[in-house]
Amino acid sequence: MKVPVLNMAGEEVSSVDLPVSVFEANINRALMHQALVRQMANARQGTHSTKGRSEVSRTTAKMYRQKGTGNARHGSRRAPIFVGGGVAHGPKPRKYTKAMPRKMRRAALRSALSIKAGNGDIVVLDELSMDVPKTKEMAGILARLVEGKTALVLMAERDENVDKAIRNLASAKALHANYLNIRDLLGYTKIIMPLSSLEMINGVLAVETDDVFEIDTSEEEE
Repeated sequence: MKVPVLNMAGEEVSSVDLPVSVFEANINRALMHQALVRQMANARQGTHSTKGRSEVSRTTAKMYRQKGTGNARHGSRRAPIFVGGGVAHGPKPRKYTKAMPRKMRRAALRSALSIKAGNGDIVVLDELSMDVPKTKEMAGILARLVEGKTALVLMAERDENVDKAIRNLASAKALHANYLNIRDLLGYTKIIMPLSSLEMINGVLAVETDDVFEIDTSEEEE
C-alpha cells in the first residue's frame, strides 16, 4: 500500500510503501478486543476495599432485649442490614491482571494498524521537530494534517519540544513508537508517524511470510 509522505506544512513531498505484513494483515477483531480488555484490566490498581461486620467499629451491646419488642432478634449493630454496619460480600483488594502471549498482542496491533491504513487514517511525515515547544504552532500543524480529528503522534525517539507542545492539546497525544498499544490505536482517529517511526514499527511488528497463516475458503474443484 503506497501512501504520500507529507511535510509539516501538509504538502506531499514523496511517497512510501507501507509494509504489507504490518498494514495489510488479516484483521482479527476478537483478538483486538482481547488485547484491549487485557490492557484496561492491567491498568486497574485493585485497591478497593470495604469493611465487613467484623471490621466495623461499633458497640458490642445488644440492640434491644431478645423478647417482647415485636421486632426480629438482633444482637449487633454491625450487621450489614443496618446503616453504619459492615458490607456483605464487598470488594477487597485483588489483582485484575490478565496474561496474553506476545505474538497475540502484536497480531492485535497489526490488525488495528491494518484497519487504520484501510480507512486512510495513517499520516506519514518526512520529519516532525520543533525548535521551541509552542502549543499554538503544533495545533496549526495538526490542523493541516488531520483536519480537526483526534491524532496519535508516534515518535521514534523522545523530542521534548514536541512532547511539551502536544501535552496541552486534548485531541492529540505524543507516544514513543516502542510503546504503541491497542488502547491508543483505537482511541484516536488519525495516526501520525514520521518515517523514522515507521521503520521502528516495521522492525517490531513485521513478520515473515511463512509466519502468516491464512484460511483458504475456496471450494475444492471436483
